[in-house]
Order: sequence, then structure tokens, then C-alpha cells
Amino acid sequence: MTNHIPRSFIDELLARTDIIEWIERRVPLKKTGSNFNACCPFHNEKTPSFTVSPQKQFYHCFGCGAHGNVISFLMEYDHLEFVEAIEELANHLGLPIPQEVTNAAQQRQTPLYTLLEKTANYYQQQLTRNEAAKTYLTARGLSAAIIQRFNLGFAPAAWHNIQPHFKPTAQSLSEYITTGILIKNEQGKIYDRFRNRIMFPIKDSRGHIIGFGGRALGEETPKYLNSPETPLFHKGSELYGLYEARQSNPPPTQILVVEGYMDVIALHQFGITNAVATLGTATSAKHLQRLFRYYPEIIFCFDGDRAGFDAAWRALEVSLPVIADGLQIRFMFLPSGEDPDSMIRKIGATHFQQQIQQALPLEDFFFEHLCQQVNLQTLEGKAKLASLAQNLLYKIQNGVFQQLMLEKLASLVGMNVTTLSQHYEEKRPTATPSVPAAKSQGLSSVPLAIALLLQYPALAATHPLPEALQDINLPGMEHLRKLFERLKANPNLNTGSLLEHWRDSKAAARLGELAQWDFFNPAPEIQSRLLSDAFNGILAQDREKKILILEDKRTQQGLTVLEKESLFNLYKERHEQQV
Repeated sequence: MTNHIPRSFIDELLARTDIIEWIERRVPLKKTGSNFNACCPFHNEKTPSFTVSPQKQFYHCFGCGAHGNVISFLMEYDHLEFVEAIEELANHLGLPIPQEVTNAAQQRQTPLYTLLEKTANYYQQQLTRNEAAKTYLTARGLSAAIIQRFNLGFAPAAWHNIQPHFKPTAQSLSEYITTGILIKNEQGKIYDRFRNRIMFPIKDSRGHIIGFGGRALGEETPKYLNSPETPLFHKGSELYGLYEARQSNPPPTQILVVEGYMDVIALHQFGITNAVATLGTATSAKHLQRLFRYYPEIIFCFDGDRAGFDAAWRALEVSLPVIADGLQIRFMFLPSGEDPDSMIRKIGATHFQQQIQQALPLEDFFFEHLCQQVNLQTLEGKAKLASLAQNLLYKIQNGVFQQLMLEKLASLVGMNVTTLSQHYEEKRPTATPSVPAAKSQGLSSVPLAIALLLQYPALAATHPLPEALQDINLPGMEHLRKLFERLKANPNLNTGSLLEHWRDSKAAARLGELAQWDFFNPAPEIQSRLLSDAFNGILAQDREKKILILEDKRTQQGLTVLEKESLFNLYKERHEQQV
């Protein structure tokens, strides 16, 4: 059963933790007024734009937009998982972490983990009873130890195996469908998703089974079939073998990204335990960001055919905005027709490791690929190379690596790097406004009220949410009401603590932006006036919404007597507010 850290404990932990103390151990901070400043540790810059507020227990960078509380900082800077960051803070304070299953979402997920674990055990049992499946794995050269380590199994060929074996209740039957183990079609018929397939349990970074991959043993299509998207499984961000790779001792400093389950397993069997694979999807920025939390170097391994080179180039393009100074990406290409599984069995682990170390650095693959498309012996070819590289180099974060890439390009096209950079700057497309740039655009009433409460939580005690606003249905009102509820329950929450309540929600990014909104440190009386103005603005916005709905109905089908009276009162209220 997966435990949940109580919200009250996290609030207490943040209340007893000083964000300045934790950040200053890692980044030199300079006091400026009531805040502390530094050059941002998350991107390269010469002028400090990273600000830490001891009052709000919150940091943010005006340059790259990084922001959060002390938990967020430890997760990003020290590459910790959420629970690991909590443990780090709790151990420092000498606080034992209480464990309880209270969160509703967690309670919904816990049975899913248990169900997936039981299903994986069932598939493993079936493997021991099926000679064809055992023969297939033996023919692929897999040892009993590696089969056990990756919990490989077998899904029998019949359409109905899971239900007769587990005899699920109505509730658990619904959970089997939620996890994707069972399928319910439009006619209401329920049957097994995986049939006559070698089963590969997919684990999250903490070792919980969250889904399955199935390799057809016969002529079934598709050849490989993954679990669908579920509350636990998101294939666009998960990596097969990451949990096993993280168990390596000592932990590796580089990670090898390959294309298939069997590639990962074969490499691990031969002692190359730093291998993972995407789950039937192209490499995404989420994959890279996740891997860079654990490893400073990523090596992509692709087949040496056209499809492999194309996939490698797509991976490179995804990598450009993610890579930063201190991180490295390289590319390894195998002979055409080979994959890591077949290659390591031919040449052995030692020679395979040698090929890994000879992998092309990103910059070499970048320029080799582009140079193949031009004739550098001509001026036109050099100009085309500069043009091809331009939009790609824009994607790289400002820093030493980007500058070195510009210098390399300048040498290839025979230009001075300063002249080339100036030329690029003149043609640089207008970027999407960053959070600080957006601040000059003003806030509507609901976001304004949320921003004020996030940054000045004490306002909730002196300015409770008016009764007239309790039932208003405007975008953001749900979050505003929850802010008031949480501050009523715990008036001592600060900005960092409040944001923690929304860490995994879809609103987290927007709330983070509002927590950075620059009010230029208004005096308490100005804070009060701004919040009162926001309340009045919400009422006015709701009134205009109601007027619009009634006017539209009047045009389309006419109004009832009560609706006409309501519209009259709304217009009267509008007039009184304007006078």
C-alpha cells in the first residue's frame, strides 16, 4: 500500500523551514532590501535575476521563470523526488514523517497499484506454465535471473483470463478497466487487453507497477502493445527500466536511451545497467528533464539506418531547449540492421561500453547533419548553413554552450562570431512574453485577488470573502475560494506553503505566475484597497456576464417576467456603480 504524507505535516515542515538557509548552502545570496538576490542556478546569466523572499518563503527568477518553495528548490537543484525532498527537510529538523492514507486521490490510486501488482504476479505465474513463452525468452538469451529482475510474465491467449482468475467485484472490475488491463467495448462486453503476449511490467521511479507492455508471441497485431493512458500511467513521460537503472550501485553518471524493452533487458543482463527506453513514443522534453534530474549526461542509441538517423535528429531538436551548461547529450549509432540487444551479444559488454564512450557529442552530430545539406565550398552553401542553424540555435538557453555553438558555426561559415551574433539578433523572432514581461499587461479581478492573497496571506483575516462572491462561477473563483478556506483553517501559511497545496494540479503553473506578480511592495492600506477593488471587479464581471446571457436570450426567444425584472435590476445596479 502506498503511503501519503499528511498535508498538515507538510504545512508544519514548511513553517519550520527557512528557505534562505537551504538555498544559501548551494547558491551565494546577497541581501537586497527585504529580499535576497543571486545569479539564477537554473540558467546562465551575468546579471542577478534570482530573488528569494524570506517573508514569502518563495523564490523566483525574472530571467527563466523558475519559481517555487524550498521543496521545489531541492527537487530542481538537488534532483530529488518529492518524497525525498520532504525526507531531507524532516531529517534536518529531526521530525519523523507520519504516514497515513487520507488523500482522496491517493485512496483511489492505492487499489490500482495493488491490482497491478497482483496482475503482474499472475502473468509471472503463467509464464512458468507456458512452454512457448519460456522457449521464446530462452531463445532471446534471457537468463532466469534477468527475467525475475524485470518481473517478466505471459498473458495467455484466451480472451477471458483475468475475470475467471480474480473473480472481481463490480468495484474492482471497474478498476481493472481503469488500469487498462480489461477493455469494455461499446456493446458493454469486457475482455482482456493483453492476449498471447510476453508481458513487461512498467514501473515508476519508486518501483510501483503502473502499466504493462506486451510483445506478441504469435501473429497478433500490433507487435508491441502498451497500457493506455491511466491515472497512474502516462507514457509520454515514463521510461522503461528507470527504476532498475536507479538501483545501480554505485549510481552511474550517464544514462543510455535505447528504443525497446528487450534492448534494456539485454544490456542490464550484460552489466550495462544504465539503460532505459521510451514507451513506444518519441523522446520528449519531459523525458529529458526527468533524466537530467538524475544524470548529467544522456546518450541516445539508435540504429544506423535512415530511420535511426531521423529519430536521432528529432531527439536532438527536442534536446536543444532542455540542455544547459553542465549537461551533456551524445548520440551513438549502431551498424544498420543491429540493435543493442543483438549488438551486445555479438561484441560483448566491454566493446559495447567502448562504443558508448565514442558516441558523438551533440554539437558534432548537429553540424555534421546540417553540413551534409549544403556545399561549404560556396558562399551560397555557407549562407544556407547559417540560415539552417539559426532557428535551432535560438532554442538553446543563453550560456557558454550556446556561445560555443555560435563560435563553431562562425568558423564553418567564415564569419566573425560577433558579426554573426548581431545578424542573428536582428532577425530573432519576438519571443512569447515571459512572466515579468506579462506583468505590465495588468490583471483582471479574479487573478488580482488570488495574487494578493498568495503574496499577502494576512489579508484573508481582515478581508474575508464577501457572501455575494461565494456562488459566483467565473474562471479562477474555485481557487480563490479554496485560498480563503485554507487560510481560515491555517492563518499562518505563507506564499510557499500555499502553493504547495496545488503542486500537482493543472493550476500550479498559473498560481506560480501570480505569486510572482510585482506589486512593488504596497503598503498594507494599499493591499486592502486593491483587494476590495478586486472584489468589486468580480461582482461587476459577474453582473456583465448575467446581462449578456439575458440579452442573448431576449434576442433569441424572449424573457419571462422574472427574467425581465432581473435584467432591469442588473442594469440599475450597473448604473449606480458607474455614478
